[in-house]
Amino acid sequence: MQKQKIGLYILLMRRMDLNNKNQNVVVIGGGYTGIAAAYELSKQGISVTIIEKEQELGGLARSFDVGSGTQLERFYHHWFVSDQYILNLIEELGLSKNIIWRETNTGMYYSNNFYKLSSPIDLLKFTALGFIDRVRLGLLTIKSRYVKDWRVLEGYTAEEWLIKQAGKKVYKVVWEPLLKGKFGIYKDKVSAVWIWNKLKLRGGSRNKKGGEALAYYKGGFAALTLELEKSIKIKGVKLIRGKVVDHIVHSDNRIKGVRTDDGEIVQCHNVISTIALPLLTKIYNNSNFVSDQKIEEYRNKISNIEYIGNICLVLVLNKSLSNAYWTNVNDPDFPFVALIEHTNFEPTNSYAGKHIVYLSKYLPTKDKLYAMNKDQLLKFSLPFIKKMFKQFKDEWLEDAYLWKEPYSQPIITRNYSDKIPSYETPVEGLYVSCMAQIYPADRGTNYAIMQGQYVAEMVTSYKK
Repeated sequence: MQKQKIGLYILLMRRMDLNNKNQNVVVIGGGYTGIAAAYELSKQGISVTIIEKEQELGGLARSFDVGSGTQLERFYHHWFVSDQYILNLIEELGLSKNIIWRETNTGMYYSNNFYKLSSPIDLLKFTALGFIDRVRLGLLTIKSRYVKDWRVLEGYTAEEWLIKQAGKKVYKVVWEPLLKGKFGIYKDKVSAVWIWNKLKLRGGSRNKKGGEALAYYKGGFAALTLELEKSIKIKGVKLIRGKVVDHIVHSDNRIKGVRTDDGEIVQCHNVISTIALPLLTKIYNNSNFVSDQKIEEYRNKISNIEYIGNICLVLVLNKSLSNAYWTNVNDPDFPFVALIEHTNFEPTNSYAGKHIVYLSKYLPTKDKLYAMNKDQLLKFSLPFIKKMFKQFKDEWLEDAYLWKEPYSQPIITRNYSDKIPSYETPVEGLYVSCMAQIYPADRGTNYAIMQGQYVAEMVTSYKK
């Protein structure tokens, strides 16, 4: 009983200390996870500092000026019907009026042909597959929504499970090209859980007619990020931009602060890292924590998860390529896995009448395409565009932008749940919350908000 009283006393004292407004929690990374964590902590009266290497917040949802002062996401973004974490936060901020729902058209480019795949009727017309295989493809989506426990899928690769559920022909035509385009050399390692979640998410965003409904924010994600930034500033969150955390300052593994690459020390007793695990590994190694078994085990966990990069070539056109928003490219010779015509989702009047197209490719950062600059990649890509769209002319292209992300997607392998590092580390006061831990869900601003809220609750509750 005496030990319990002492333990309760220590817990209460620590909690009182954290809720002291002089206490500072440092959040490494100003993406949506970091913003959400800072927002939740600041609501509790806790002092928070975000350290972000870029000048603007938003992470993978950062935007750029696409012309005439119009902001556009560097990498394509939208929300599904099931994305309740981000939608609830927007409602809490009183901004729900800015959420725009639209029905979208989805298609596939296969064997030099375009196929519309936005509804069950479209699927029945998908002549790249025989009738029985079309039915099996449709049933796959339906069955995915009724998987009650994703853990039963953990021992399967995506290839194994997809073939088991829909057959080899469906896999070869529909899924293998997408897995290869998404994960390249890692495609045979990808977990069935990853593809199951994609199917469930897409299936759950269908309307009563079978069409897909997606959401966008009025003014783009840049407008939402600005609103989020305003909300955390009002609550006293401090922003340090253009700096990188070099290491964590500590005494016998008790956090005292963080040091940035220019030598600035930011004092704190709690740190939340929201950056990609390879970046965290560098900080972890630089910090020279007092080594023990738990410290080393955690180091191994965060360093063993592999990532794949992404390049996104954004085209500004004066004519539309098609009427589809999202076209999966199931042609093995085509260098991009997807062609997203953004202005078939958000109207051209948001972009001075111009048409916006994203060309997305996932690849290792050592790949020759990743090393190309904008002009080189554009020269390389245009012949493929002309092959797909015979009507395309060079004068349609008015501008182009190239964005790269080295840690765009963690590789979700079999039995991934055993590989995920815990949110709370062996270093007291150091927490980790990033896209590699979202499993069985996948990355996106919705789950980034979820991650931020969850880790903030851990910090304030001292869950052990």
